[in-house]
Amino acid sequence: MMLSAFRLTVRVSSAVQRACQCPARALHSSPVLWAGHNKWSKVKDIKIPKDAARARMIAKFTMMIRIAVREGGPNPEFNVALAQLLEQCRNKNLPKATVEGAIKGAKSKPGVQCLYEATGPGGCTLLIEVLTDNNTRSHGELKRIMTKHGGALCEGARRNFDRKGIVAASRDGISSEKALELAIEAGAEDVQETEDEEERPILQTQLETAFTLLEAVNDCPDVVRVWDNIHAQN
Repeated sequence: MMLSAFRLTVRVSSAVQRACQCPARALHSSPVLWAGHNKWSKVKDIKIPKDAARARMIAKFTMMIRIAVREGGPNPEFNVALAQLLEQCRNKNLPKATVEGAIKGAKSKPGVQCLYEATGPGGCTLLIEVLTDNNTRSHGELKRIMTKHGGALCEGARRNFDRKGIVAASRDGISSEKALELAIEAGAEDVQETEDEEERPILQTQLETAFTLLEAVNDCPDVVRVWDNIHAQN
């Protein structure tokens, strides 16, 4: 065993000597290069915000369903508001179990429905519908959002709003004049024609600030709906 080990050592030493006699080659180093894609970056930048937005949407619809059931009952055949909400939930692929749970839990789950009045940038006014189990928490959060984005909770904004219904229908070849005539005969107060393509008006500074405020208010977990009198002009 000792002889074998000695011979192995000799062979290795000879190999090292032969390598040392070869011409030297220059070595160059380079920074580490990464191949492929960062999966976590995609998840963080795309999937997580998308999932969070969908979770907020589901929470909003759940609260609106609870309010509709409290006001008009759990049968959509006799509750137009609930029927419209259920149709929207189907279009947005909300889980059936979530919708059914919201209907069944409308009476049992605690919650107080409140309507806050507020002013925003440029003198716009807001009505903020809230469903909460802690009115002090909701009031404090809305006050914080308003202060941060140039708004304030106030009284008197409600007089700028009237509760109205909206009916949307395709024109199907009917002229604008005929559509207006039919709508007036049916008791409509106003008729507006909209295009399929989105038109993005040029926003002034106050409008940008107001829309930022609206986004922040809508992201508040206890807020169900927000009405405003903001008018954007091209």
